[in-house]
Amino acid sequence: MALKGNINHSVVFWCFNIAGELWDIEKTSLIAKNLGAKSIEICGPDEWPTMKKYGLTCALAANGMPGAPFMKGLNNLDYHEEVIATTTKRIEECAAAGVPAVIAFTGYKWRNAEDPNSGEISLQEGAENCVAGLKKLAPIAEKLGVTICLEHLNTRDGSHPMKGHPGYQGDDIDYVANIVRRVGSPRVRLLFDFYHVQIMNGDLMRRLEENMDVIGHIHTAGNPGRCELDENQEINYPPLLRKLVELGYKGYVGHEFIPTRDPLAGLTQAIHVCDV
Repeated sequence: MALKGNINHSVVFWCFNIAGELWDIEKTSLIAKNLGAKSIEICGPDEWPTMKKYGLTCALAANGMPGAPFMKGLNNLDYHEEVIATTTKRIEECAAAGVPAVIAFTGYKWRNAEDPNSGEISLQEGAENCVAGLKKLAPIAEKLGVTICLEHLNTRDGSHPMKGHPGYQGDDIDYVANIVRRVGSPRVRLLFDFYHVQIMNGDLMRRLEENMDVIGHIHTAGNPGRCELDENQEINYPPLLRKLVELGYKGYVGHEFIPTRDPLAGLTQAIHVCDV
C-alpha cells in the first residue's frame, strides 16, 4: 500500500494475536510489511527475529504484563525491586536488538495491587514513587539509548480487561505527563493513547499540543469499544494526525484496536485513515 511517508505506522501485535488466535508473528509481519507499516510492537525478544526478516522494527517493546510492572507498578515501593529489575532486563534486551523503546506503567492504586480492599495509595504518594523509580531507570535507559514510555490508561470502561483498567492509578493524562516532566530525562516519555485520553479527558487536539513536549509514542483505537477506526466511532483521526505532523512528531503511531470484523480490512482502514 503506497503511503505518504509522514506517519511511521506500527501494528500492535496483541490485538491480532488475542489468546493466540487470528495472526501469528509471521503472518502479522507479512501483513504489516505489505501495508507499509514499519513496526510491530508490544511484543518481546521471541518475536523480534521474525520481524527483522521482514525489515520491521519493534517500536515499543512489551514489558512483563500482566503482573509487574503493570498492576504491580512504579507507584508502589513494595514492588520497586521487581519492577526495576524487570524493566532493566528489557531495556538491556532492547538495546542489544536495536529496539528503541519499552513500555512502562504507574501500576494500580491499591496497596496490594490485586486486592481492592487493601487500601489506596494517594495520588501524591503514587507520583512520588513513580518519579523515584523512573529516576533509577533513567540513567540505564540513557546509557543504552532506549526510551521508557509511561502509559496513561482509562479506568472508566470495565466491560473488558483490554478496553479499560479500573484501579489503574495513571488515568489522568496531566498526572502522567507531570510525572514524566519531573523525571526530566529525554529517555523517559509519555505514551499518548488517543482512545484512553478520549475516555478520561477528551479535548484531544489541545491535550496533544499541551503534552507534545513529553510525548514519545502514540496509540490509536476507535471509541467506544476500542474498535476499528471507522464511521461507527467518535474520534476524528485525520485532523489529529495532521496536528501531529504539524507539531513535528517523528515517532511511531501504533494501531491498537480490537478487531470486530475482518482484521485485515480493519487494519488497512486504520492505516489509510491515519496516513495524512
